[in-house]
Amino acid sequence: MLMPKRVKYRKQMRGRMKGKASRGVDVNFGEYGLKALECAYMSARQIEAARRAIVHSLKRRGKIWVRVFPDKPYTKRAAETRMGKGKGAVDHWVAVIRPGRILFEVGGTDADSANKALIRARYKLGFRTKIVARETMGEGS
Repeated sequence: MLMPKRVKYRKQMRGRMKGKASRGVDVNFGEYGLKALECAYMSARQIEAARRAIVHSLKRRGKIWVRVFPDKPYTKRAAETRMGKGKGAVDHWVAVIRPGRILFEVGGTDADSANKALIRARYKLGFRTKIVARETMGEGS
């Protein structure tokens, strides 16, 4: 499971997820990518499940880039506990996803198998995504 080695503060406030992603919005490494269309918290388990689905579907051909990292602690109170007595313990780690963010990239394989792999990964996520291809600059000149 992905998580940071060290953090400055153990617990964070949830904050607000509004606006579009400003960084990580282009396919930079591979030829095809999976782009988020909604705001969401993507847990480390979801990232790992989607990554495994892509690896399994590609049958270890091609290369995969995971473009998100869960660096936000998500706290949760124990079940059936009374309110008060402070903030709950860290339950899991999440990555804050905003619309336009590229989550995964696939390269070194044909379009059909890359498309199939990214569709398999979409099923593991709880928010809307779309498959995008790299825009080749200066084609035809």
